[in-house]
Amino acid sequence: MTSENDRPERPGGGSGEGLGRACDIASAAAAELDGRGVVIAWTPAAERMLGYSAAEVLGRAAVELLAVPGDAARVAAVARWAGDGWSGSVAARHRDGHAIQLALQVSPVITAAGGGTADADRWSVVALEEWRVPGGGVNQLMLEPFLAHSPVGLAVLDTDLRYVWVNAVLERLIPLERRLGRTVDEVLPRLEAEAFQERMARVLETGTPVMDYEFRSPTYADPAQERAYAASFFRLTGPHGGGVGIWYMVIDVTERWRAQEGLALLNDASARIGSTLDVTRTAQELADVAVPPLADFVAVDLLDSVLRGEEPVPGPVDSTPTMRRAGQRSVHEGCPEAALAVGEAVRRAPWSAIARCLLSGESVVERLLSADSTWVAEDPRRAEVVRRFGYRSVMVAPVRARGVTLGAATFVRSRRLGPFEADDVRLAEELVARAAVCLDNARRFTRERTAARMMQRNLLPHALAGGAALDVASWYYPADAPGGVGGDWFDVIPLSGARVALVVGDVVGHGIDAAATMGRLRTAVRTLANLDLPPDELLARLDDLVIGLMETRRDGGAGGEEGAAAPSAGFMGATCLYAVYDPVSRVCTMARASHLPPAVLAPDGTAEFPDLPAGPPLGLGALPFEAVELELAEGSLLALFTNGLVETADRDIGVGMARLSRALAEPGRTLQEIGGNVVSALLTGPPSDDAALLLARTHALDASQVASWDLATDPAAVAGARNLVGRQLSAWGLEALRFTTELVVSELVTNAIRHGSGPITLRLIRQDAALICEVSDTGSTAPHLRHARTTDEGGRGLLIVAQLTRRWGTRYTANGKIIWAEQGQGEGQREGKGRGEGPGETDGPVGAGAAAAG
Repeated sequence: MTSENDRPERPGGGSGEGLGRACDIASAAAAELDGRGVVIAWTPAAERMLGYSAAEVLGRAAVELLAVPGDAARVAAVARWAGDGWSGSVAARHRDGHAIQLALQVSPVITAAGGGTADADRWSVVALEEWRVPGGGVNQLMLEPFLAHSPVGLAVLDTDLRYVWVNAVLERLIPLERRLGRTVDEVLPRLEAEAFQERMARVLETGTPVMDYEFRSPTYADPAQERAYAASFFRLTGPHGGGVGIWYMVIDVTERWRAQEGLALLNDASARIGSTLDVTRTAQELADVAVPPLADFVAVDLLDSVLRGEEPVPGPVDSTPTMRRAGQRSVHEGCPEAALAVGEAVRRAPWSAIARCLLSGESVVERLLSADSTWVAEDPRRAEVVRRFGYRSVMVAPVRARGVTLGAATFVRSRRLGPFEADDVRLAEELVARAAVCLDNARRFTRERTAARMMQRNLLPHALAGGAALDVASWYYPADAPGGVGGDWFDVIPLSGARVALVVGDVVGHGIDAAATMGRLRTAVRTLANLDLPPDELLARLDDLVIGLMETRRDGGAGGEEGAAAPSAGFMGATCLYAVYDPVSRVCTMARASHLPPAVLAPDGTAEFPDLPAGPPLGLGALPFEAVELELAEGSLLALFTNGLVETADRDIGVGMARLSRALAEPGRTLQEIGGNVVSALLTGPPSDDAALLLARTHALDASQVASWDLATDPAAVAGARNLVGRQLSAWGLEALRFTTELVVSELVTNAIRHGSGPITLRLIRQDAALICEVSDTGSTAPHLRHARTTDEGGRGLLIVAQLTRRWGTRYTANGKIIWAEQGQGEGQREGKGRGEGPGETDGPVGAGAAAAG
């Protein structure tokens, strides 16, 4: 538009000089027009050029001589706007009908009557065939058609921002009669006009072009459709340097804009989809991202098995799959067009769009919806939905990841976005594919966490029994974290001599590996506890076991298959606290492996944390463990716990332990009430790590429940021992157990006299459901159960003891050993029971016992 041959010039300047320079002016045709554009003068040169005689032309409108009628309005508008003339290229019609491209100079006529000024009612026209103008054959013949019919929209405006010329591209958008002579705000939409006026005013003032201003505007053919444009604005400069107008060009960049929008949508999806490992949350995020940029309504339906965390069956999906709505989003508040609520299940028909999509594994697109469309016919309500909300296009894309079909996503559009085209389908499929990976990750995590919780639930004790020594209660809260459940555990283990062991531990890490390791350690602790090992020695044996586990896993990872080392990656050791309470002496012996010390609440309400040697974590094997003995008053409260109870991201562990002390000291008659106080004070939200709490209230066995005698190392003392036991059982009202107890005492005392060393002590302990007989000596040799041959005179004593008692065993003390046997009260004796077998070794649901489940 700003070429030299197409800008306003004064009569004698600019391109007018070009006509007279280096060409024969005698060959130029001349004519004169009045203010109405009627020919009032015609020269012989004009007759030779166009073939019309003066008689044929004079009095006729000059527009009749043009090959393109629209050029007349353009020439007149530009000439009037410029005021001092115009030069450019037009196509004229020769008398014989062919077109001639002319280089034209239009100038106002200066008359004496006008005082030497231009007369707006008389115009002088000088024309040359363009091929006669130096360069005209190329410049004019190519430039004018290029500008008029360029695929780029071009417009010229005067200093009042009124349209004086537009090319064919812009004319197709808004007809000339609605544009020429009107201002920008009279032609364009308000927001677009304001932006154009602000930029054009700045360009007129500064002369600095504004490049690539991008905007979106509805099309005039379909106002519901939006397209994107880029506009650049330039100042038109007159021959004397002043700004005489504005010209701008507009390029349709809709395809580029859509590509950029698609990339932006995918980037947004990468940031927003998969923020959690929750399947329904991830499905909802997919719907939220796609509306409104890609569709007006999106529904994500997943296979019912996927939402349960199960592994989908490979291969084609059932022809009538049961789907469950996992997420949906609409441009309309509340999703009024949705036929299903989130969480609702439905079985899809084999001919439905979703079923066909799942079976083929490819997207199903219905570009233009009608009453006969398959998607509309699936549900009688959809015809009304399509009519009410103006939906016109639908697409169903499969949700697939790692070769497994998880569900389908349905995209519905109204006229706002237009029907789904090939690019839209590819974009939607890419979006769904990215979301599918996140959904599959969430499904796998759900499956693993469910398995880990189930494993942990089965590995933790189902019921806790403290016998006559302790009242116990427990709470357990699994971690609410992406890592899944942790490896916290606790247990209450009945021991010989009415003693009870309390244990709490924490395996480092989360997930199935931690839960499995916790189960192995809990089983190992029970096994070692049945050996009646002291706490420090039990932790040492457990430490050896953990070291062996870690070494085995490292060796398996180095030489095994790919991924074999993965289970050991999350296991770096464990912590443990082991305590044994004796109700006869009221002594509690404790040792810990880098675990938090227990809280001890005295009957008077004073709470403290005993100063126990910390010990190294299990799995290091570097330092020994030390045990500490505490004498506890009857009615004392022991609180064993894991760090998840007292330590959080925003709370120091010291603050948590102080809160625990205060919560334990609050009034509460029962363990449940005390535990409720602790949980309310410390777990104010979902725990980030597993939290376990084990409460135990101590009881003491008084003198009426314990009888003890010192015996001589003389075989004759066996008869005296039987008599002592018989009288004591009569005093306790246990005559029914007299025969078996005397027989057991005879065998145990005889063994101590023959194979041990004095002094020998006999002790009976009466509990509510058990009678315990203990014989201690200073020897270190342990008796062994054996089967005597028929010819042997001895060797049947322990076999008889094993047959007559519930369980029996040996434990070592600082001064020797104790051989013990336990009988049940009020029930027949159990035959065939050996050492370490008996009640208390049962597992059950998490958080059972006397406690409220966590």
